[in-house]
Amino acid sequence: MSTDSIAISDLLVILVEPSSTQQRIVRQRLAELGISNSIVVENGVEALREMLSQQPDLVISALYLPDMTGTELVYAMREEESLQDTAFVLVSSETRIRYLDPIRQAGALAILPKPFSNEELKVAISATLDFLAPDTLQLANYDPESIDVLIVDDSALSRKHVRRILSSLGMEKFTEATDGAEALALLQEHYFDLVVTDYNMPNMDGKELVDQIRGSDTQSSIPVLMVTSEQNKNSLAAIQQAGVSAICDKPFEPGTIKRLIEQIL
Repeated sequence: MSTDSIAISDLLVILVEPSSTQQRIVRQRLAELGISNSIVVENGVEALREMLSQQPDLVISALYLPDMTGTELVYAMREEESLQDTAFVLVSSETRIRYLDPIRQAGALAILPKPFSNEELKVAISATLDFLAPDTLQLANYDPESIDVLIVDDSALSRKHVRRILSSLGMEKFTEATDGAEALALLQEHYFDLVVTDYNMPNMDGKELVDQIRGSDTQSSIPVLMVTSEQNKNSLAAIQQAGVSAICDKPFEPGTIKRLIEQIL
């Protein structure tokens, strides 16, 4: 399928859901949005087999499957070259961070509650369309391909997802660091136009990194976009006080990242 122009009705969705009741509910909600091309499977192995035979535009999965978890499914997808960039949405009543954070790190476009509203599903589908056919950044002072970006995250999957989104927006120059300490060393050696960083990292977290950047003599004004799954309001307030340029939740919508970057650059 060409990604120059994608309509909702063009999408091929694989739904991974063991419950026949939930299958019916989700398929009905998809149909109400105009998506009739959906394939339903009940377990992870069957889902992977189906994905490899006809690559979907979007995979919607429950967290708990008969043979694996939704987390294990998305990680298995990321290990398959042909499925690494496939959009993934989780549907779950689970709220515990330790179960949801790995999904966020793997680059899920959305985590929908169970039950979810039509509007929540519509937002997730909109994020999928943005992911498949993004608009190039519109910047007054930069050409997107010339922007030098430093991506900081201890999760390789998360770094790859951020890089993929930024590449789709027209950016081409990337350097990666696994934590704030490594990023700080790179900042002392090289000039960057934009830093995109996680918050929770070993050795030096995102807030400490922002503190160091804002206190530096050379790159104190560099825009810093923090992409994080952190939910603690006190922590988020401290990050804002440290001088971060913008904060974006994980999972994030590609359109949100685009809008924030256009604002801070």
